[in-house]
Amino acid sequence: MTALTWFLRFIIFAFLVVFAVQNTAPVTLNLVLDYQWQTPLVILLLVFFAGGAILGVLSLVGVVFRQRRELSRLRRAAGQAESAAPVLPDVPPPQ
Repeated sequence: MTALTWFLRFIIFAFLVVFAVQNTAPVTLNLVLDYQWQTPLVILLLVFFAGGAILGVLSLVGVVFRQRRELSRLRRAAGQAESAAPVLPDVPPPQ
């Protein structure tokens, strides 16, 4: 299984290298105030992919922290409920 995983990783890496080599033509990105950024297409794609991934992760940060707070609140409530449970005396079963 490990060999298959490494083989698939190599195939994906080789595909990405070939993609990068074939997309080295310079492109111009026109921004506001007549600012232009000229860079190879593969670099531009990488920048926008990384920016999208970062924005996606940042959009989940609030949800993760909210869930952590809720989980700690529920754990505290469960601990308090467990400690407040009445202790019943050991009664032998009827015969």
